Amino acid sequence: MNRGRARQKIFHSAEYFDAFVKTVEEAHSRFGVQLLSYCLMSNHYHLLVKTPEANLDRVMRHINGVYTQRYNRLKNTDGLSFRGRYKAILVEEGSYQLHLSRYIHLNPLEAKMFSKPEDYPWSSYPAYLGHCKPPDWLYCPEIYAQLGVKSRFKEKYRAFVELGVDEEIKQFYGKGNIMPYLGSEALRDRIYKHRKTDDEDVTKEALSCLRPGLDEITARVGEVFGVE
Repeated sequence: MNRGRARQKIFHSAEYFDAFVKTVEEAHSRFGVQLLSYCLMSNHYHLLVKTPEANLDRVMRHINGVYTQRYNRLKNTDGLSFRGRYKAILVEEGSYQLHLSRYIHLNPLEAKMFSKPEDYPWSSYPAYLGHCKPPDWLYCPEIYAQLGVKSRFKEKYRAFVELGVDEEIKQFYGKGNIMPYLGSEALRDRIYKHRKTDDEDVTKEALSCLRPGLDEITARVGEVFGVE
């Protein structure tokens, strides 16, 4: 998440929203980031993302930096658009992602901007309900899978969102200093045991372990399609 400098607007019209969405699309194609949900408000944004290549810093550098350039061109100005570096929270897979997606999608309702969150065009919620086609970089099925149902995903997700934000998420975001993780105590212990404090500690060799080699890809595809 990030907010405009001095809480100023970072989105003034559809042109600005479209420029940000275009920047996110580029981040997906260039750096492999996957969006699970998002909401762009007038002076801040929320993104729920996965980074299979452990490159969040590079992804956000592109999103914040390139959008600032586009903002300055549209506004005919210069300088910084955001108050500083983005705020990142590590989210545990499973129900925590599901509950956080609901919190993100209810932002326009919480801000009393719209009476129905599905009417707000600058979030992923309309796509989740099937009101528009999801872009390739929006990974709705991962959130649907956490509902624990086998059919009618859009309808069941809508019912889940309409239940409102749960108390745990409210308390989490109600704190003055938000914790850097959202999840179980087991997740917290694992984070603090293996945490890295310097990007240089993550070597190219370590990053290569996160992606399969060409031989493995070829073998797996052959298995699936029953070919050599």
